Amino acid sequence: MRLLLVEDDNHVAAALSAVLARHGFEVTHARSGEEALQALVPEGAGFGVVLLDLGLPDQDGYEVCGKIRKRTAIPVIMVTARADVRSRIHGLNLGADDYVVKPYDTGELLARIHAVSRRTVQEETPGGGESVLRLGPVHIELPTRQVSVDGSVIQLTRKEFDLLALLAQRPGVVFRREQIISEVWRTSWEGTGRTLEVHVASLRAKLRMPALIETVRGVGYRLVAPGS
Repeated sequence: MRLLLVEDDNHVAAALSAVLARHGFEVTHARSGEEALQALVPEGAGFGVVLLDLGLPDQDGYEVCGKIRKRTAIPVIMVTARADVRSRIHGLNLGADDYVVKPYDTGELLARIHAVSRRTVQEETPGGGESVLRLGPVHIELPTRQVSVDGSVIQLTRKEFDLLALLAQRPGVVFRREQIISEVWRTSWEGTGRTLEVHVASLRAKLRMPALIETVRGVGYRLVAPGS
């Protein structure tokens, strides 16, 4: 897999590139936001994942993420020292697929790279069921991957859509955390649990319906259909 590493610290980049190379990655190093954007021309330039540090010298990392997402659907993993949930949600809203918080374990980083690289985007309707799910004011169009609330289209990331569609296909049913992580992230790695929590928080905020997705403490989540 080709990986674009966006990191302004040459020492950090060299050490990380060596580790990634040992695990079979072909790494291209970009030292600034502009260099990263140029490397992704044309059409993503064949990269499988972008590892984006937010502390760049020329542009804010969030701004770079937004520009990347406008150009390509390549998975983006943000690397940040900001551990608060609001910062993570902001990154997800801009189109990031995941994040790692400094300092991170190399094994954790590799697991996250492999997880986001497993594409879960499906153009066909999962399981051959209904193509449009209607939950009160929320409409979920599975073939086009479009979500609207009261007729207004809501922009969701790939993982946010996959998560919402999974829960919405069986309203009221409790999905275990392990099951969600397996079906949406295609991994059984336990560290993905925190990513799941952030995606749920982001969905609640974007849909402006915090009660739509209910947390079942110690088990997982379920979608509560409006009016039920």
